[in-house]
Amino acid sequence: MSYADKLFIETCTDILENGCSDEGMNVRPRWEDGTPAHTVKRFAVVNRYDLSREFPIMTLRKVYFKSCIDELLWIWQKKSNDIHALKSHIWDAWADENGSIGKAYGYQLGVKHRYPEGEFDQVDRVLYDLRYHPESRRIMTNIYNHHDLSEMGLYPCAYSVTLNVTGDRLNMMLNQRSQDMLVANNWNVCQYAVLLHMFARSSGFKVGELVHVIADAHIYDRHIDAVKRIITREPYDAPTLWVNPEVKDFYDFTVDDFRLEGYRFHEFNEKIPVAV
Repeated sequence: MSYADKLFIETCTDILENGCSDEGMNVRPRWEDGTPAHTVKRFAVVNRYDLSREFPIMTLRKVYFKSCIDELLWIWQKKSNDIHALKSHIWDAWADENGSIGKAYGYQLGVKHRYPEGEFDQVDRVLYDLRYHPESRRIMTNIYNHHDLSEMGLYPCAYSVTLNVTGDRLNMMLNQRSQDMLVANNWNVCQYAVLLHMFARSSGFKVGELVHVIADAHIYDRHIDAVKRIITREPYDAPTLWVNPEVKDFYDFTVDDFRLEGYRFHEFNEKIPVAV
């Protein structure tokens, strides 16, 4: 059984059995027909994935791995806020008429800041510290910039990453304010697992743990039936992640430098509505 499936089943079961509904509250998200999109949620969910053991992709339904990585590189490598530089259409609902999501996500990572050692953007500062100060407890990024929130197409959901070197392993903690369990949970887990592999390879470390902290883990009302069906399935074993051994530089990775070997998954052909 894929460990990512195990945690997904446990988390969703806990939300469904013990969660709190926001029915009756004045929620912001809406369905396409304008109906308020209510959720059942749990507060402060923490999941841990040991990447040295297996790659944390779910098999209960297919995760579109290449699209997942394309979005990751769009944010972390290209540091872009232009949806035209993204192959999928997942950001279309939050872009303006020019295709910009404003000062969100990749934009924030690309802004340069002044340090005693010089000017760096947030990604390059991480790479610098992993090379020269791996013992540091200050290796982190944060894109939840209150000064720019009014100019963002969407407030960041996954907003902060903290990296920590333990022995010869690089660990990562991902902080997320909000998580749509059906649509985005394992998508984000896979993305940040790949990001940890990229940082580890670029800095000469082995991969360690990915710790995912979710403040508001929720299942939308129109997703409940689908989630109940999915979590009754029998998971397959996790596939093996192949990372191109020739690539050492963070900025040289492409989508084709990552491959899943032996990925089996259950078919799920239902269209999932997304609350905006």
